[in-house]
Amino acid sequence: MKTKLIKFVAILSLIVTNTVAQAQDIQERTIKFGHLNNTDHPTSMGVKKFAEIVAAKSGGKIKVTEFASSQLGNELQQQSALMGGVQEMLVASTTSLTGVVKEFGMLDFPFLFSNARQADSMVDGPLGKMLNTRLNDKGIVVLGYFDLGFRNVTNSKRAITKGEDLEGLKLRVIPNPVFVETFKTFKANPVPMPFAELYGALENKAVDGQENPYAVILSNKFYEVNKYVSETNHVYATNPIQISKRFWEKLSTTEQKLLQDAATEAQNYQRVISRDVSSKAVAELKAKGMIFNEISAPEQARMRSEVKAVHDKFSAAYDPTVVKLFKSELERVSKL
Repeated sequence: MKTKLIKFVAILSLIVTNTVAQAQDIQERTIKFGHLNNTDHPTSMGVKKFAEIVAAKSGGKIKVTEFASSQLGNELQQQSALMGGVQEMLVASTTSLTGVVKEFGMLDFPFLFSNARQADSMVDGPLGKMLNTRLNDKGIVVLGYFDLGFRNVTNSKRAITKGEDLEGLKLRVIPNPVFVETFKTFKANPVPMPFAELYGALENKAVDGQENPYAVILSNKFYEVNKYVSETNHVYATNPIQISKRFWEKLSTTEQKLLQDAATEAQNYQRVISRDVSSKAVAELKAKGMIFNEISAPEQARMRSEVKAVHDKFSAAYDPTVVKLFKSELERVSKL
């Protein structure tokens, strides 16, 4: 009994020592976490969940402050602030990362995925990890990926039931060459523009329409300035959870693990919330007065074949090693 008691006391002492050591490894810190969406959007819900988990795991020592609705600037400005160490965290679309690591453009290739499982598996798998490593070399660490969902076209002119219906439409797109070339293929007039400027441009008729997931369309009240919403499902969007490498390297190993674990937990929560909101958003957009239409499977297939040239053009400019992995991963996830 005496031997067992000594062992128990020793183990208890070790646990207490480790707990105290870990607590000492966590410093008082404030994290500015920016994003582009409104506070009722699933992105914001994910950021709030992350902040809640971090506060709990750090005993309130690490405080995460959310800056929604482009308060810290547009996506490119916030990316620059992150790389410079001025801003600690950001969640924004992969599209804005192409200027940092151009191979991120492959995730924006049109008509890649048929469902959310395929998109998750792509960014969570070997390709996502390879791209994350290359981004790390540029001053950004990726802790996970939030869900944004399939992007769909809205406009004030007409329903889009086939590729030809896009001809002549002036559509706002993310400042990204893959998006520009995709819509040029269908003879639309793509206009690269920061998200923060979009509602005003739609309201003033500077552009006829735009393309975003349903939850974004609903949250930003684009139904007030666009009449038609068409289920083009042309790109499945994911949003990397980014942290400044300069800030990351100041953290202790304990703090890094805490933030990584919190990001993974928040990611899994946010993906469920995002898809639930998206599934309900179409009915709400209809209730707000939008005219909704789907695109037939044969027409989707035809549109997919028409943009193959976009895939080929940009793949030729990317690192062959990444392209090879991308193609093998695409074949793998297509079976999911």
